[in-house]
Formats: sequence, structure tokens, C-alpha cells
Amino acid sequence: MKLDVDVLRYLSKDDFRVLTAVELGMRNHEIVPTELIDRIARLKHGGTYKVLKNLLKHKLLHHDSSKYDGFRLTYLGYDYLAIKTMVNKGVFVGVGRQIGVGKESDIFEVVCEDGTVLAMKLHRLGRVSFRAVKSKRDYLRHRSSYNWLYLSRLAALKEFAFMKALETHSFPVPKAVEHNRHCVVMSLVQGYPLVQVKQLQNPEIVFETILGIVVRLAEHGLIHCDFNEFNIMIDDDEKITMIDFPQMVSVSHRNAQMYFDRDVECIFKFFRKRFNLSFQESIDDNDDSDEGKDEDGRPCFSEIERSAGFLDKELAASGFTRKDEEDIQRFIEGGAEAETNSDSEVDSVEDLNESILLQDEEHENKGKDESCEAAESSASEREDATDEEENEMENEAELTKSLNKQRRHAIAATRRGRKSHASRNSYKDKGGRSSHNSKLQKQLSGW
Repeated sequence: MKLDVDVLRYLSKDDFRVLTAVELGMRNHEIVPTELIDRIARLKHGGTYKVLKNLLKHKLLHHDSSKYDGFRLTYLGYDYLAIKTMVNKGVFVGVGRQIGVGKESDIFEVVCEDGTVLAMKLHRLGRVSFRAVKSKRDYLRHRSSYNWLYLSRLAALKEFAFMKALETHSFPVPKAVEHNRHCVVMSLVQGYPLVQVKQLQNPEIVFETILGIVVRLAEHGLIHCDFNEFNIMIDDDEKITMIDFPQMVSVSHRNAQMYFDRDVECIFKFFRKRFNLSFQESIDDNDDSDEGKDEDGRPCFSEIERSAGFLDKELAASGFTRKDEEDIQRFIEGGAEAETNSDSEVDSVEDLNESILLQDEEHENKGKDESCEAAESSASEREDATDEEENEMENEAELTKSLNKQRRHAIAATRRGRKSHASRNSYKDKGGRSSHNSKLQKQLSGW
């Protein structure tokens, strides 16, 4: 969605109050009910529905009435909330042209009160070009439910934290100024993306500088994971600046070596194609400085020592677990004690082994006694079971005899009842000849 800040100057306090109410309601609602928005906003003179209609006209909200009547924020409404907060803080006073578009963000120029130009990055996760965020990024961690606005906020927070930490360790990154929601404000890099550069005065020096940044990041415990010509800026003096940090992971990540090798491969492939560098010649010239590298001059991930620090621990980078933190604490606190107390540890280990052997012998003896007792008890149980089975067989025979007798008596009784009932019905005559003859006999006897 295109960012049009002209509408921003015409929005009132009630408009931003209703936008904030929708944002608060989206913490536990995908579509915020209209009644809830009215209760959260608490406008003095009412008119929440009128404000919602105005915001819907400017596409700051989306209306949904499939299940119930409600609204949700759009990316444009989220942009307005972040820009309004930045303006109130005095970070900048104006928004300029768009200078970059990516699969996860848009970048704009902003102007401060003193005239300095900064860069504003608005994260926009959920575009059609990149929707596999849950599998490709670790913003969610343990969370199961999410929306794109919340994921964009997490990505901006993570990028701001990485930018601040890398700047303190003298890495060539933009200066982080401020962040709010899904917006990050940083210094504007005066340069060009490396992918747009066709010629370099010293391509070998630039190549070595870029490769050194990858190795130095690994020494600090981090891997960029997207270190290619699109995320490297270069100025007229061939000074390098790296950008785009939300996807960085720790060297303790399970796929750390794959990510590291992929970053190195991207650099080698680009310089080989664009500037026709032959890396074998540079290796022959610098044989003394190629320790920890392959035959092609590629740095080996397994031979990089983390001697510069633990930035992945400080920033909780992806792949750095609690176990790694405990191991580091043991390494830092108990490094010298481990050497002095090695003899005592050996003695304690031997004592533990002896006690474990004694316990095993006791368990074996107990197991033998228990097996004998179990065998005796099983034999007695078998005898009792046979006696019980014989008694049950006798009882079953008696029951069958009594049931057969009762069955015979019942059958005989039913047969007797049928005979008597049939004889009673046989003498009944419903207006036949026999009944007519009996009537004549009675009349004659009366005469």
C-alpha cells in the first residue's frame, strides 16, 4: 500500500484515539468489535461510529462483518500511528520520497528540524512475495498465533537492537536513531547498493574488506544469513556499509555453518562474475595470511574462534540456547579453578566409581533372593489356582442341572395351559347348527 502522508495533517485527536483503540483491541482480537472500540476510545461527546466511517474512507481501517461487525488496522493506519509518535517525539518533522522497496520493508527519506535527512524503514511482513515468515524467520519463537502487524513490530525491534550493538562494536552499519512499532529511523547511507556498481578501482581490496566483515561477525558470535550484493552499500570512496539485520542468527544455530558458507559463496560468486576476479592468484600472493582458509581462499567456519565477544548472548540471537549461556558462564567463572582442582576431581570420581560397584553387587544379591521367593510364591499360587478351578467346575455342573430341571418344569406348565385353553374354546359355538339343535331340545322339554 502506498504511503500518502497528506491525509495525516487533517486527522484529529479523536481519529488517532480511535486508531489507538483498534490497535489495543487487536491484541486479543483479529477483528475488533465496534462496541469494544467505543468502550476503549471513550470519546467525550461520542461519535465513534462517525470517526470509524472517516478512517474507513481513508483506508486506515478495514471493515469486516462476516461473523460480527468489527474493524482491524491496515498497514497504512499502522504507519500513521508510528509516524505520529515519531513526530511528537521530535525525531523528524517531514516525510519525503521513497528510496527503497523490498520483500519485507519500504524505505523513505525523512527530514529533521535542523534539515538533516534520515532514513525511515517501515517493515511490511505478509506481502505476497514473502509470506513464509514463520518458517524462514524466528520472530514468533514459542508463539502459535500471530498477525502481520505484530510480526512487523518484532522484526523492527530486532533490527534496531542488532544495529545498536553492531555500532558499539565498530561495525560499518547505519546509525540507529529511534524505533516505534514497525518503524526504524536510522542515518542515511550516502552510497549505492553493490548490485548497481559496474566498476571498482580496487575490487580486490573491496572483496577482502567484505570477506573480513563476514569473518569478524562470526568471531563476535553472529551470522548475517543474507549477506549479498543487495544488502551491501558502497560510496564513491569505496567504503562499505552493510544493512538489513532482522534475520541474523547465532553461530550456535543448528544451521550456522550452512548460513555462513552461503554468505561466503554469494560474495565469491558476485565478484567472480561482475569483476572477473581470479581468487587463486590472490591466494598465491598472500600465502602467509591464508590461515583458516580452504584451497580457494574461503574462510572455514569450524576454524573461526569466538575471541571478540558474545553478541549473540547479549542480543539473544536465534540458535543461542540457555545451555550455551550456562556453558559460557562456567567457562568465564571456573576456567582457572578447573586446573587447580583437577586432582581432587579425579579422587572424587574414583570414590564414586567404587560406591557404584558396591551398589551394583547389593542389587545383584537382592535380585537373586527376590527371584527365589518369587518362584516359591508362584508354585503355591498355581496349586491354589488348580483347587479353585476344580471347585468352580463342580459348582457349574450343579448349576446346569438345576437350570435344566427348571426348564423342563416351565415347558410342561406351558403345555398344560395350552390344552385347557384349547378345550375351553372347542366347546364354544358361535351360532352354528349345534347351538340351534340345543335350543329346539329345550323348547320340546318345556312342552
